[in-house]
Amino acid sequence: MGSLKESLDRFKKQQEKCQSTLKSIAAGSKTTTKTTTPAPRVVPANTSTKLPSPPIKFSNDTERLQHINNIRKGPVGAQIKRVIDLLFESRQSFTAEQINEACYVDVKGNRAVFESLTKNPKVSYEGKRFAYKSKHNVRDQKELLRLIRTFAEGIAVADLKDAYPTVMEDLQALKAARQIWLLSNFDSQEDIAYPNDPRVPIKVDDELKQLFRSIELPRDMLDIERDLQKNGMKPATNTAKRRVMAQNGNIYNKPKQKKKKTEISKRTKLTNAHLPELFRNLNG
Repeated sequence: MGSLKESLDRFKKQQEKCQSTLKSIAAGSKTTTKTTTPAPRVVPANTSTKLPSPPIKFSNDTERLQHINNIRKGPVGAQIKRVIDLLFESRQSFTAEQINEACYVDVKGNRAVFESLTKNPKVSYEGKRFAYKSKHNVRDQKELLRLIRTFAEGIAVADLKDAYPTVMEDLQALKAARQIWLLSNFDSQEDIAYPNDPRVPIKVDDELKQLFRSIELPRDMLDIERDLQKNGMKPATNTAKRRVMAQNGNIYNKPKQKKKKTEISKRTKLTNAHLPELFRNLNG
């Protein structure tokens, strides 16, 4: 009986020990499930499933790119004009890359544009840079006056307009200072600049002199005024109006009264004693 009782006690202790072990295992499994995160799913490299591609975003600069494309596909003459306008307005020298950035003309990539620019009389090319080339190389008012004085027979203003940006203002300033004359040519309606310098000899053709002397003016003032108006000039007089007013009695053509001459005689009292030479004929 004693051995049986001891066996039962030993069995109970083993059961209690097993239950405590199970409880500790169950408690440990709960804490690990709370703290650990699931591992990411690894996709094999040789899988046939394709990932969705990101949406394509078009450029916000579409208009500018289209504008550049239209310029470069345009006629060569239009591209040359853009470059010359850039050179004229800036009056600076540009490389081919700088021209491309400024006005979108690809000088390097278009052989026809490059050759036309290098041969253009308005463009100066020194092997690397392009610049505007005016007909007369003057840069300020002093050089402009010096140039005009070399043209005694006059120089067309049209040939001076592109010299530098403020050349027209300087021409007006020289005219106001009476250093040059600006006269209009009635045939071509162009202004001609003449030097106003008495030291500059002006030669007039004999044919022009004869033509000037052979012109016969109308005898009636009405005809003269009509000719002036035909040539775009305003007469200083209005003969027709004056004649109408004279007929209506508004204008009286009174004869001018002659002033009586005061004759100096021997009886005249001489008061200008400081001018005796005026009265020598009265002495005697």
